[in-house]
Amino acid sequence: MSFSAVFSEDLRSSLYFVNASVQEVVFASTTGTSVPCPAAGVPPVSLRWYLATGEEIYDVPGIRHVHSNGTLQIFHIPPSSFSKLIHDNTYYCTAENPSGRIRSQDVHIKAVLREPYTVRVEDQKAMRGNVAVFKCIIPASVEAYITVVSWEKDTMSINAEMSRFLITSTGALYILDVQMEDGLYNYRCMTRHRYTGETRQSNSARLIVSDPTNSVPHILDSLERREVMASHRVELPCKASGHPAPKYRWLKDNRPLEPDTRYRQSVTGLLIERAQPSDTGTYVCEVWNGYGNAEVVGRLLVKESLKVVVSPRKVKGSVGSQVSLTCAVTGSEEYQLSWYRNGELIYPSNSVRMTGQNRENLVMAGMAKSDGGAYQCFARHGKMSAQDFVQVILEDGTPKILASFNEKVYSINEFVSLSCTVKGTPEPRVSWTLDDEPVIRDSRHRISYYTNTEGHVVSHLNISQAQVPDGGVYRCICNNSAGAVSYQARINVRGPASIRPMKNLTAIAGRDMYIHCRVIGYPYYSIKWYKDSNLLPYNHRQRAFENNGTLKLFDVQKDVDEGEYTCNVLVQPQLSTHQSVYVTVKVPPTIHPFEFPRFSIGQRVFIPCVVMSGDQPVFITWQKDGRPIPASLGVTIDNIDFTSSLRISNLTLLHNGNYTCIARNQAAAVEHQSQLIVRVPPKFVVQPKDQDGIYGKAVILNCSAEGYPVPTIQWEYSKGAGVPQFKPIALNSGFRIEVLVNGSLLIKHVLEEDSGFYLCRVSNDVGADVSKSMYLNVKIPAMITSYPNTTLATQGEEKKMSCTAHGEKPIMVRWDKEERIINPETSRYVVTVKEVGDEVISTLQIMPTVREDSGFFSCHAINSFGEDRGIIQLTVQEPPDPPEVEIREVKDRTIALRWTMGFDGNSPITGFDIESKNKSASWDTAQKTKDVSPQLNQATIIDLHPSSTYNIRMFAKNLIGKSEASNELTITTDEAAPDGPPQDVQLEALSSQSIKVSWRAPKKHLQNGAIKGYQVGYREYSSGGNYQFSVISVETTGDNAESLVLDNLKKFTQYGVVVQASNSAGTGPSSTEVAATTLEDVPSRPPEHVQATATFPEVISLSWLTPPKDALNGNLLGFRVIYWANLPDGELGEIRNVTTSKPSLELDGLEKYTNYSIQVLAFTRAGDGVRSEQIYIRTKEDVPGPPGGVKAAAASNSVVFVSWLPPLKVNGIIRKYTVFCSNPHPTVSSEFEATPDVFFYRIPNLSRNRQYSIWVVAVTAAGRGNASEIITVKPMAEAPARILTFNRTVTTPWMKDIVLPCKAVGDPSPTIKWLKEINGTPAPVVIDSRRSVHGNGSLVIRTVKAEDSGNYTCVASNSFGSEKIVLNLQVQVPPDQPRLTVTKTTTTSITLSWIPGDNGGSSIRGYILQYSEDNSEQWGNFAISPSERSYRLENLKCGTWYKFTLTAQNAVGPGRISEIIEAKTHGKEPQYSKEQELFTSINATRVKLNLNGWNNGGCPITSFTLEYRPMDSPSWTTAQRTSLTKSHILYDLQEATWYELQMKIYNSAGYAEKRVKFATLSYDGSTIAPLVKAPNVSEDTSGGGEGLKMMVTISCVLVGIVVIFIGLLILRRRRREEGTSRLAEMLMSKNTRPAEPVNKQQQTLRMHIDIPRAQLLIEERDTMETVDDRSTVLLTDNDFGETQKQKSSTVTHTVHYQSLSQATGPLVDVSDARPGTNPTARRTAKAGPAARNRYASQWTLNRPHPPVSSHTLSTDWRLPTPRVAGSVDKESDSYSVSPSQDTDRARSSMVSTESASSTYEELARAYEHAKMEEQLRHAKFTITECFISDTSSEQMTAGTNDYTDSLTSSTPSESGICRFTASPPKPQDVSRVMNMAVPKAHRPGELVHLPPYLRMDFLLNRGMSCSGSSRGSASGERAAMGQACLEPQKSRSLKRPSRMAPPTPTEAPQASRDPAAQRQPGSAATLPHREGSELAQAAKLSTSQESLLDSRGHLKQSSNPYAKSYTLV
Repeated sequence: MSFSAVFSEDLRSSLYFVNASVQEVVFASTTGTSVPCPAAGVPPVSLRWYLATGEEIYDVPGIRHVHSNGTLQIFHIPPSSFSKLIHDNTYYCTAENPSGRIRSQDVHIKAVLREPYTVRVEDQKAMRGNVAVFKCIIPASVEAYITVVSWEKDTMSINAEMSRFLITSTGALYILDVQMEDGLYNYRCMTRHRYTGETRQSNSARLIVSDPTNSVPHILDSLERREVMASHRVELPCKASGHPAPKYRWLKDNRPLEPDTRYRQSVTGLLIERAQPSDTGTYVCEVWNGYGNAEVVGRLLVKESLKVVVSPRKVKGSVGSQVSLTCAVTGSEEYQLSWYRNGELIYPSNSVRMTGQNRENLVMAGMAKSDGGAYQCFARHGKMSAQDFVQVILEDGTPKILASFNEKVYSINEFVSLSCTVKGTPEPRVSWTLDDEPVIRDSRHRISYYTNTEGHVVSHLNISQAQVPDGGVYRCICNNSAGAVSYQARINVRGPASIRPMKNLTAIAGRDMYIHCRVIGYPYYSIKWYKDSNLLPYNHRQRAFENNGTLKLFDVQKDVDEGEYTCNVLVQPQLSTHQSVYVTVKVPPTIHPFEFPRFSIGQRVFIPCVVMSGDQPVFITWQKDGRPIPASLGVTIDNIDFTSSLRISNLTLLHNGNYTCIARNQAAAVEHQSQLIVRVPPKFVVQPKDQDGIYGKAVILNCSAEGYPVPTIQWEYSKGAGVPQFKPIALNSGFRIEVLVNGSLLIKHVLEEDSGFYLCRVSNDVGADVSKSMYLNVKIPAMITSYPNTTLATQGEEKKMSCTAHGEKPIMVRWDKEERIINPETSRYVVTVKEVGDEVISTLQIMPTVREDSGFFSCHAINSFGEDRGIIQLTVQEPPDPPEVEIREVKDRTIALRWTMGFDGNSPITGFDIESKNKSASWDTAQKTKDVSPQLNQATIIDLHPSSTYNIRMFAKNLIGKSEASNELTITTDEAAPDGPPQDVQLEALSSQSIKVSWRAPKKHLQNGAIKGYQVGYREYSSGGNYQFSVISVETTGDNAESLVLDNLKKFTQYGVVVQASNSAGTGPSSTEVAATTLEDVPSRPPEHVQATATFPEVISLSWLTPPKDALNGNLLGFRVIYWANLPDGELGEIRNVTTSKPSLELDGLEKYTNYSIQVLAFTRAGDGVRSEQIYIRTKEDVPGPPGGVKAAAASNSVVFVSWLPPLKVNGIIRKYTVFCSNPHPTVSSEFEATPDVFFYRIPNLSRNRQYSIWVVAVTAAGRGNASEIITVKPMAEAPARILTFNRTVTTPWMKDIVLPCKAVGDPSPTIKWLKEINGTPAPVVIDSRRSVHGNGSLVIRTVKAEDSGNYTCVASNSFGSEKIVLNLQVQVPPDQPRLTVTKTTTTSITLSWIPGDNGGSSIRGYILQYSEDNSEQWGNFAISPSERSYRLENLKCGTWYKFTLTAQNAVGPGRISEIIEAKTHGKEPQYSKEQELFTSINATRVKLNLNGWNNGGCPITSFTLEYRPMDSPSWTTAQRTSLTKSHILYDLQEATWYELQMKIYNSAGYAEKRVKFATLSYDGSTIAPLVKAPNVSEDTSGGGEGLKMMVTISCVLVGIVVIFIGLLILRRRRREEGTSRLAEMLMSKNTRPAEPVNKQQQTLRMHIDIPRAQLLIEERDTMETVDDRSTVLLTDNDFGETQKQKSSTVTHTVHYQSLSQATGPLVDVSDARPGTNPTARRTAKAGPAARNRYASQWTLNRPHPPVSSHTLSTDWRLPTPRVAGSVDKESDSYSVSPSQDTDRARSSMVSTESASSTYEELARAYEHAKMEEQLRHAKFTITECFISDTSSEQMTAGTNDYTDSLTSSTPSESGICRFTASPPKPQDVSRVMNMAVPKAHRPGELVHLPPYLRMDFLLNRGMSCSGSSRGSASGERAAMGQACLEPQKSRSLKRPSRMAPPTPTEAPQASRDPAAQRQPGSAATLPHREGSELAQAAKLSTSQESLLDSRGHLKQSSNPYAKSYTLV
């Protein structure tokens, strides 16, 4: 309901709309409708209806009528009375009252006629499992009015409970997941006409269901164009069929749909909730599967209801003002806008302007009183319209003075301010006068005005320094276009009084006159007027105003009032002044009145105008109708002295008008007016005459006349053709009859009763009236007045149908049958016509009726004036067609039938009869079931005998009769279920979650057929049997003994098991329940509610709740408590554990006042359970221990400084320290207190050279602790330097600032010097930007690094002595990577364990375990407690590879990620045993398959697919089963036909496939001829088949011969090389996979090379071989090049280079060294932390596969930097193993290097080595991220170097973290690298090349024997040997021993400390120096590569045009 109203303060009336939303009314012509006017008002309104053209509507009796309350009623009509003007037109109504007049929105009224139509449904096709869509096809002519109300499946209505059936909002029927049985039904739709209520039932359609076959998507339901109103729900259909099932994607305007909760993809398509205008657009539904694609394109238009708002809402104006209105439209951008005033359209004019793009602004100037009322704005778009209105109230805008000034007296020079406040519209203008003269603005007189908040104008007149002439009468005059008003008052200024000069005046006789005496000055006593010395007034026409000096003369007389007047002012009692003025009186003219008598045309006229009085001269003129008289009229004017006459000699109609005589003199102008009328008697211009009118049409009866005055025309009417009796026509009855302007009579809608005589009568009171009559003959068009809408007939009988017609004769009647004209001469159709009175009756006779006669017949009546049609629906009824019967289910004692109903004979089915008999009996003895409900389409025949054959048939019945017999079925009943249970059921517990069940088959006589399988039911055992059985079905093996393993059971739980046998008929009885218990396991939940209480400083009491019994998973053996201390420095104490059998425990012997972390777990015989969450508790406080040390030193002869260390055992919070000083000891002479954060104290005022004893005590809340040791000291002058700081270890995290204190005293003050121990020798600390010494002697190191660790010595000295202390700085870094291993795997779990690496100087706080499936990039992670050393991941996939990494965390942060290890859960893909025969039996139409040969590989089968087809058929028949049975039978095969069979079986580890060909037997059991092309009888993933076996055998023999030959060569070479030193020792990599074939793909071949400890590992298929660890290894191009034979394998290289220090003597194993430390210092820094040099960088190169094999390159290496003598080693770059990514998937090539602490030179070397890799020779390198650890915080930008060989950057020496990546060239960049050395393409199975730097002579070739040497050998000897070992050698083949050697760990060789030896090239067979020429030589190895480094090993700048900038951080 919409309600708008405007209320006015001044006009208490309003108009408003009610239910203004109605814009369309559609109704059935047979029902009619009523439409109330949606407007109302107060006071009550007058309501009228109009057509959209503006024509007021009229009543048409029986068709249209407007009620007194404004309701428009359209009556129901026959089709012949339909008029488009009335029944399909646009209307509006108006409401009017004193407020104004408003018009409603347009309302379209449409009547819908009854039309014949049928609806139909077409047959559809669908594949099983797909979707089918039925649509109800409706004729376009009635589609807008028809609604699908339901669908039927046979006789059942489809409802929401049928989950697979869905009826959409558009009326389509969706059948989801189509089943074969869906093709057995008939489908029909039911529709209803929205307005007539007619219902229709469609024909029956069938669904043709086929088995799935691979096919492209086919669109079933789509959208083309949809229109919907905003906020409504809209469904965009898009459904397709296809196999595999298609996928869908929606796009809007060619873009993917934005995420929106309003969008939802439903079964039918896209569902949009609460549609918005922004949803408008073109929608594309993309549909695709593996075989093709399709798309649906449609347009959605979301329309908003138009909304109009006019502003301002309240409009008040005044006459003459301007009014502006604005119309705001929402809901559409396209619309037409119109303005209305009181219901009338407003057009632009001089005073009306419409502006804006859509004329939305209405501006009206100079508003008149009549312009007030209701103003409406209409917006229209298509059929939508909206309006809004406001009421404009116009007031009288004449100015009104609201406030003014009063008379007042001022002194000279006083300030005067006068104001006037006025209102009016338009805004008035204010002016000021003084004594009738305008006030002149000057410096003393100022006039201003403004408009206040109420819209009133306020004007001020301000006078500064008032003078006597400023006195007088002031007047404010306010005027606007509506009028003027003024106000005056006198203002007096003190001073001598005088009179302003006066001018002579002129007065008009007969009017009033004022004479003003303008007195200035104040005071004065009186003002008097005199005339001729007589004091005025002296008569009644005179009045003197003494107070203001005004004299008024009433009705001035010339003789009396003309003369001199004197104003006399008494200034003082004896003094007066006066002024005179002369008044002249003028007399205006006076006209003697005159009138025109009555004249007729042609007469003469004389009229005088006489001026009776007035001053001469007088001037007289004439006017006609306000204008001078035209000369063409022949009017003569005669002027003589004071008279003027008007003469007309021949009157015509042109002389009609108003004549005015005007007389003027000096006094005034006066006028007199009279009207001249020339009368003409009436006469006809057009006379009425007889005419015809057609019923329902309009007719005009012409009649027009002329005369003067204009004559009036009246019409009278006499009904019928008899003697006329005329009566006046009532013209106010709904305006159907109307007199036009010219006098003609309009009948808008002719009725039959309008026939008769009409009289046109003309009169104008001049002469006699004239009249003329005529006759109107109303012609009736042909109309059908009677016919049956529907009628029934029985087939074979005669049927008559009649139509009655009415109208003008002759009338012809024609019969049609569904738009085809019936020929009456046909044998079965006879048409007869007869006339009864005015009516014609036509009868159609059909003899006899047939089924095809059902349908729509129409009778057409036609005459000369129109035609009409009647529609008759004939339904021919007959007995029904028989149903189509089929078998639904056959059991041992019952047969279930299902039938499909045929044609019902156009009469509802009343029931079905079912007959059944034994096959050998006759139908006479059949068992009959009668009158089965027609609502059913299935039934079950019971009480049958098992394994017997029956005949069955059916009949259908309706009210007409019984059908023929249906098709006859012959059925054999099934076997019966077993009657006995399985025997000897036994249980055996295998694990904590599995039990083995074994049993034997039931007794033979109780099996009732072949046992097909068993149902094993199990449940948690309880005496009451409360739990329900879970059932597992298993196929029989055919053996007497059967077994099954129950998995995923509850742990340590007793289960009861029963077994049932089943055959094809069903399941037999259960065995007796047998019980067993699963084995124990570890508890799965931790103890609950762990609580801890600190009872004593060294004791904590614990308590907890035992885990629930169902979580113990066994018999509880006890509890384990794990606890550790969280030390104050953030470190963790030793992790301890203790066991107990009780749920409580006391922990004693703890540290006092220490925070402990505690966890509790329960354990069973199976092991430890889950730990509880950590809880934290602190032990109680106690007295502290003694301070850790005390020092005292003299600072002068009276001052001593004392320093101390905190207690080693704080035992609480130190509150203070107490310093004791005695002389002598133990007498305490002084006691001093220090705050807990101060560790030194100054004791003054001591005696010189006296010995004092000093000790210190710490104090906590528990009390005073033990005293420190007692030291003695003597104050003295010339005190030697002493250091108060103690020797100690300082620990700090890296990258922080650290202060090393050194507080020294002495007299004089000592100097401080800092030294750092380098290689065992202290050297002065270098002071730079990171290192500085404070004034207090402290050494500050900013952004501390690992290399800053070591011993720092502080030396304090003065002239009397010196002292030094040593501070050991330990820099904490992130922890080393843990060593991660796999300890146990099952089918669903993997257990990992690890050995922590170095903790980085800080306790490990926890671990992060990350894992991922091998083929996935998604990693999961778990946080693990620091006390854990193993972890089990549960719920993993069976037979699946997983990757794992582990990261340790300490207080500094997370450390390096461990090497990725891989492990596989137990299980593999399925396999088929070659020992099992696939075919158990084959006959002509059936094959039984033996599926026992399938082994699930240890992982449950997830899917099993079996397909078969005749060899000559392209389509497969699929029999898909989710569970793998022991056998399967293929039925209904074609005899004597070759078939192809394929099976696929899936589990989580993969799938296996088997294909075979077989042939069915002939009908007589004989075999058929083999295929022309010899078939491959068996082909599967295992490579079965005799032909394949032969090939494999031959291949194996050849390979064996080659291997033996290669072995002989290797053996010969080994003997030749005996005695040489081993270059490499073979190590087993634990990160290997057992080779398992999956889907015909060879398993990955991996190679691991470790230098100088070389190791080679090759994995291939089912073997793993390694080279003898006692031999050397030769690796050549032949081993890795393209000459190698093709293999389906992938190679992985892993290369390690040990880091070594180039200037510090012996080689050290730095595998556990940390960044920034000197590896050689590990043995010398015993007191400090272990030197740590690691953070390896990682390279990973993945190449796409297929077609290129993928390999991973990972290196640990360090290149030497040129060093300056005495400099400290920079941290190393150690590149560690990065395991291979998944080689089974194609991935983008990428190389990345990452260095946690490297200089830029080292980063450049890493970059160069990557560039030497052949596969990356033309790669694109990108630095992706960097982090700098120096304080300057320089930035490095990420950038790209497109196929260039240099990095452009600055070369700071500070360390940082950088990563760069490399990618292969893009296709579009091929031209840029055409001339470069391009890497060779690798085909699948080829081994990739080793990088060039692995092929150097020093590594790959051997010259002379290199005998082994002891670990203590001198470096010179080793250098010689190493050099000798690098002589060139011939290459040899690689021997692969049959067994794998166990891993042999080796130590890094130890060498001499001689620095010179270390600088020998090639020492210890490590990577040689790359200084000078060697660097250039190494660069040559990369062929086209250009080195990044200059001859000094530094980065050099590049000018390469392709180089891009890099950001250096």
